[in-house]
Amino acid sequence: MVQEVVAGIYRIEVPLPGNPLKYLNSYLIRGRDKSLLVDGGFNRPECRASLLEGLNEIGVDLGETEFFITHCHADHYGLLVSLAGSGSRVYCSKRDGDLINRMSQWSYWQNIGSLFRLHGFSAAHLEEALRSHPGNRYGAEKRVDFIPVADGDQIAAGEYVFTCVETPGHTPQHMCLYEAGRKMLISGDHILDDITPNISLWEEGLDSLGDYLESLDKVGGMEIELVLPGHRRLIADCRKRITELQAHHQHRLDEILAILQGGEMSAYEVASRMSWDLTFRTWEQFPLPQKWFAAGEAMAHLEYLLYRGQVNKTARDGTAVFSL
Repeated sequence: MVQEVVAGIYRIEVPLPGNPLKYLNSYLIRGRDKSLLVDGGFNRPECRASLLEGLNEIGVDLGETEFFITHCHADHYGLLVSLAGSGSRVYCSKRDGDLINRMSQWSYWQNIGSLFRLHGFSAAHLEEALRSHPGNRYGAEKRVDFIPVADGDQIAAGEYVFTCVETPGHTPQHMCLYEAGRKMLISGDHILDDITPNISLWEEGLDSLGDYLESLDKVGGMEIELVLPGHRRLIADCRKRITELQAHHQHRLDEILAILQGGEMSAYEVASRMSWDLTFRTWEQFPLPQKWFAAGEAMAHLEYLLYRGQVNKTARDGTAVFSL
């Protein structure tokens, strides 16, 4: 499906087969001499066919198109990297661009596996989780020389001039695009409607949730009348949605503190006791990918509480455990 959301900016709905996110919103900003394509879907034939069909409907030549990747999740970068030619300009933040180029290597996934194992993820299921991870299966197949963008950089496309807004949290250097004239934000996965962006721990020493909440405050102070998110519906009331996301994470933090009243636990054990908006009755029924993302979310929230002195962290038989 193709929709012109504002003059010269088109939303192309790219399906994500077998994924609970259902589809990605790819945005094409059309210009006379060049266009800009923001995010694109998994590196899968179904995504490729849908995106190319949408671009053909708009009448856009990929050879005259630049690419912008909001962050290093394969449903946003996988297809764009595969479509980009040797001379294509592909914009991405420095940290997320470096991660994209590392994700094509199995050693990257082994390191991520070690982090999750430290936090209690089942060793028996670890390799299966890594092999089936969408970032491993549908990511980039080649290295890209990204044009790095930083907070405050500007990119002109069509009738618009976008300012890069650094919003770390969902990924280490997630990047949004803000158009001041239209008070419009292309938000990637920083702000989504009716679903909450997953906030996971990327590496030891990061405060992913703290970064995310600071990024929400940053965007909340901007004049925004329309949000173009990476998934689901467009958002008209940005501040209201930010307030809802802040409340969601505070609820998560309160829930974890209540869970830890039962004694010390690993992040995986905490995740198994948290409430999740899924139809399964027990933790054992959760599909492995959902256990992975739940564990990552628990890890980020526990580290947030650790940095603020609300929990302790020690080692138990080589596993990190947390306590009040």
